[in-house]
Amino acid sequence: MTSKTAMSAAPPSQTSTHLSRRSLLAAGPALTLAAVNCRSAAAQDAEDYPNRQVSFIVPFAPGGGTDTLARLLSDKLQQRLGKPFVVENRPGAGTVIATNFIAKSPPDGYTIMMSVSSLAIDATLYKSLPYDPAKDLALVALIATVPFVLVVNPSLPVYQVADLIKLAKERPLSYGSGGIGAFHHLAAALFTNMTGIKMTHVPYRGTAPALNDLIGGYIQVLFSDLGPALPQINAGKVRALAVTTKYRVAALPDVPPLAEAGVPDYDAAAWQGVIASSQVPQPVLAKLNAELNAIMAMDDVRTRIENFGMIPRGTGSVPELRSFLESEVVRWAKVVEDAGIAHTE
Repeated sequence: MTSKTAMSAAPPSQTSTHLSRRSLLAAGPALTLAAVNCRSAAAQDAEDYPNRQVSFIVPFAPGGGTDTLARLLSDKLQQRLGKPFVVENRPGAGTVIATNFIAKSPPDGYTIMMSVSSLAIDATLYKSLPYDPAKDLALVALIATVPFVLVVNPSLPVYQVADLIKLAKERPLSYGSGGIGAFHHLAAALFTNMTGIKMTHVPYRGTAPALNDLIGGYIQVLFSDLGPALPQINAGKVRALAVTTKYRVAALPDVPPLAEAGVPDYDAAAWQGVIASSQVPQPVLAKLNAELNAIMAMDDVRTRIENFGMIPRGTGSVPELRSFLESEVVRWAKVVEDAGIAHTE
């Protein structure tokens, strides 16, 4: 009898499985409804977005090219979406401070940032970051390519790149940047590595303060984004020796690329893009992407970006931009290593 009872009873594991399946079948409609509700809520978030002020973070001091571009985009976004997009400058640590702020911000799309190539560079430059660029951040729009220009203080007796290389081998020189690991720093480090010269690095919190100290004679050399440097070049306050792009730039047709000016194969340009937390609902990211795509199709916007000394880009979709960012991490990892830039803690 005992044996028959034991044989007729289902094994505990089988009983658990049956109960689990029954529970899942019973819960199925509720789970499906919950998923639908989540999707509906996300779609509703996108439809209502934005219904209040959006913070537009800039990781540099006011007055630089990134700041200027962010203010152009914020004006256009406000016109199109009817809510304020307020620029807030959070400089420091080569954009890491501001980027970490974005990565840790509430995932609702009400905090976005004007980002630069440092987003990809920092993945290699830093041994550890308080965020993972690939997992924690989403590139929402790719706005512009940024040519950089090698400029010197006019009191320096150099008129071409060969003069600068010769002088750097004879006496100490210092160069500025927008911060450790910023593109200014990387462009200069690549230059010194390729030419075999040494210069002392002086980091600043953005292009504008570095340019001011170059004009004042506190530093002698700067790789500057073209937009902020162009008025100073035209005014004779700094002297342009070369651009970092492979080809000449329309705004400075008489200034040769470094590759033509004695540094063969030198080719480097930064980019500007808009990022947000990757946890922002996809419909909201898609709406921001669509709005920025529409803005970048405007003739007046493209003309103004060109006047800033940048080259307008098309933005692409959010998945396409994810692939672009991944490829940039790989590209700049090689540049950082080849340039011999020490990893930062």
